[in-house]
Amino acid sequence: MDQDEMNRALWQKIREADQQSLFDLYDAVYFHLVRFGLKIIPQDEVVKDAIMALFFKIWDNRKKLSEVSNVKSYLFTALKRALLDKVANDEKVSKAIKEYSFEKERGEELAYEEIIIIAQEDELLRNKLSLAIKQLTPKQGELIRLKFYEGLSYEEVALQTSQSIKTAYNTIYNAITTLRAHLK
Repeated sequence: MDQDEMNRALWQKIREADQQSLFDLYDAVYFHLVRFGLKIIPQDEVVKDAIMALFFKIWDNRKKLSEVSNVKSYLFTALKRALLDKVANDEKVSKAIKEYSFEKERGEELAYEEIIIIAQEDELLRNKLSLAIKQLTPKQGELIRLKFYEGLSYEEVALQTSQSIKTAYNTIYNAITTLRAHLK
């Protein structure tokens, strides 16, 4: 069985909710995706995070996935779209920051009431997130803290917690799923 046939077989098993097949496909194409992604955005962590997000999305949508004749090409295209969306979003954020800085220089700051409303909304969101994080297991909470609050890569999280990368990835995935359910 050649690699394309193996990827198609793994894809089919993912559609049937076989989580191990997701990990196997990830292992089979990860380095190809990283090399490809670095050609689009030469930022290692951004590309790795986009790949993780892509596989999260695949797993979340596994029941809706259709058959794919060339899985690797599908993943390359999906990664390219995700990275280009990231670039576009970063440009929007950068533009907004520049506009805000320009307005601030001209003395056009937010009204006091708007600042209070924004602060209250931020506090409300922080409280909801804090309560949701308390619903996680201690291990899930630790891995979420390492990944998202300390900014470690999955490899670094796995090293620091003496786990395999797959276990760290799986634990973080389950934690995110739990957080999403509690934040809805």
